[in-house]
Amino acid sequence: MSEVNAQPTVVIIGAGIIGLTSALAIQSVLPKGSYKMVLVAREFPSQADHSVDYASMWAGAHMRPIPASTPQLAREAEWLRHTVAVFDSQSKREPWRGVTATTGTEYLDAPDEFYQAQNTASFTAESGLSGYRPLQPDELPAGTKMGFTYSTFCVNPPVYCESLVRTFLLRGGSIMRKSLASEWEGFNITGCNVRVVVNASGMGFDDPECFPTRGQTILTNLTSVKQTVTRQNGDGTWSFIIPRILDGGTVIGGTKEPNDLQVEPRPSTRHQLLSNFSKNIDTAELRALPKDFLMDRDIILRDIVGRRPTRRGGMRVEVARATRSDVNRANHEPASQFVVHAYGAGGRGYEISWGVAQEVAGFVKQELSTTYC
Repeated sequence: MSEVNAQPTVVIIGAGIIGLTSALAIQSVLPKGSYKMVLVAREFPSQADHSVDYASMWAGAHMRPIPASTPQLAREAEWLRHTVAVFDSQSKREPWRGVTATTGTEYLDAPDEFYQAQNTASFTAESGLSGYRPLQPDELPAGTKMGFTYSTFCVNPPVYCESLVRTFLLRGGSIMRKSLASEWEGFNITGCNVRVVVNASGMGFDDPECFPTRGQTILTNLTSVKQTVTRQNGDGTWSFIIPRILDGGTVIGGTKEPNDLQVEPRPSTRHQLLSNFSKNIDTAELRALPKDFLMDRDIILRDIVGRRPTRRGGMRVEVARATRSDVNRANHEPASQFVVHAYGAGGRGYEISWGVAQEVAGFVKQELSTTYC
């Protein structure tokens, strides 16, 4: 069968959290069997190990809202609210996916005016999360000026992403392990009549606005930690503690190091992360831990380094068009091709994933109905 006469195809590039959720969202909005769906990526969740650039496998993956103080953050808040609704449903109806409801606690050493203006009504309206409660001065660790708790979600990334791949396949999708040099190469998949490509490649194929943000964390097998704790330190660094359901242990983190390409963990960073853990974990939970647990090799499983795909100005979610000749097709028909871009989420991939996916699916459905119907 020639490519022109083959079943019309949607190609999704990237098997990170944005690519996986977008693939499932597209399957949900297109008529069943109307399009072949192909997920193309260099790496998939089922692999034994992953590169530092496959950020979704290294993510802490807890949901912590940010005040919507800019137009970009307001857009991300919309995506987050939709993701909250999906995570809430999955934690209740599909707990095997690895999403769990938990309590989030935030400590801020130097809160800006937007955090200081935050209250129950604004927090709930922006995030869709419930249970917001400001902390009293006697509930704060030494050195912090503000704190609050709320109901939130944590994700076990390997378990979650593997479950999304299985769902995609069971719905009739297919996967292809392939490294592409450009989003437009997606139109040249052999044997496919590709109508649209979704570019969920993370860094966006030479987008000059994209850059990697190095993150270093520690994976432990602690099971006594039952909530996620985040502290914004006065020097601009971050500390966080993230428990994972389904034997995923607890993640101690973490760093945000723009344009730092070092792959190996830094021992000095590891020491600082463990020191911050002792300062920020709830006293009752810390008392439940084994004595000298920070030195116990059976508890500290591994140091983790990953590179978040960050983009100046925020994530790119939009449609770009080109003619078939622009993408070097053998058959130069006049009909246009289009790419839906969805990359550059930085450290917020899980938090905004289903909201972005819903928008991507809407673009795909609209463009297909306009261009080919």
